[in-house]
Amino acid sequence: MSTTQRIQYHQYGGPELMRLEPFEAAPPGNGQVQVKVVAAAANPMDWKIRDGLTKMQTGRRFPRGLGHDFAGVVERVGEGVTSVVKGDAVFGAMTMKASGAFADTVIADAKLVVKKPAELSYEAAAALPTVGVTAWQALVEKGRLQSGHSVFICGVLGGVGRCAAQIALMKGATVFGSCRDGASDEAMAAGVTRVVGFDFDPQVLKGRFDVIVITAGTLTRKEARGMLKRGGRIVDINVTPAKLARSLFARDFEVLIAKYTPEALAMVARAAAAGDVVVPIARTVSLTRAIEALTELERHHVPKGGKLIITTH
Repeated sequence: MSTTQRIQYHQYGGPELMRLEPFEAAPPGNGQVQVKVVAAAANPMDWKIRDGLTKMQTGRRFPRGLGHDFAGVVERVGEGVTSVVKGDAVFGAMTMKASGAFADTVIADAKLVVKKPAELSYEAAAALPTVGVTAWQALVEKGRLQSGHSVFICGVLGGVGRCAAQIALMKGATVFGSCRDGASDEAMAAGVTRVVGFDFDPQVLKGRFDVIVITAGTLTRKEARGMLKRGGRIVDINVTPAKLARSLFARDFEVLIAKYTPEALAMVARAAAAGDVVVPIARTVSLTRAIEALTELERHHVPKGGKLIITTH
């Protein structure tokens, strides 16, 4: 056992329950690695899990750590691990049930950790896993994106939306998207061909798109269907039981529950190393100041326009 510091909580609930406390980490087991965290990134799923919205999956064993996306240096490897060795710079993610990336050290599944490209800083790498993998799987794996396709991204300036736009452009697609009022210039500068507000009339884009990715809950499935070309596909990342049920009987509609895989992480890493995918960073804070910053992000949605990164150095 080794003692580390991590942000954790002892019951489900609001941000006031977060504490930076000592934590006894077990040595890496079979198929696991121990990583000295250099940087970690915040995602909305972090506080949704802490609130207890996924308690059926995450259980009631406490204390629970907070955070999923991280980058750092391998300190130890467990039995059977050959993909990385001690001293490797890596990035990856914790499982939903394990979590705990907002810490000095993490014990992670080796299959959810890949080598960090030398072209990326630890901060840039930590920002990638959740938004990058979700965008990749939504477009390429579920949306079956091809060069020449037309893509519409609802919420094109969110974390997943930005990555999706960049991946679509990288693949040779034309990108349309929706965003908040006053931000269209920012989206256009990122290569989006046409930008509309969240309150746009879907009829003006009837039958235009091969793939529609819904990252913000402002476009209904019925509205999106009207915007599809024949044979097009809708991928919604806003998971609800009702949507999951509907997706079972729809050929053109799928709800995505993103799954970290070595293949998806590696593809996102290559795209980021080449400069094709860049996740903006809005603020960087130390682990000792992270609770205040996380609370501000959750309650007031600031900073906007990029990731909150937590560093241990």
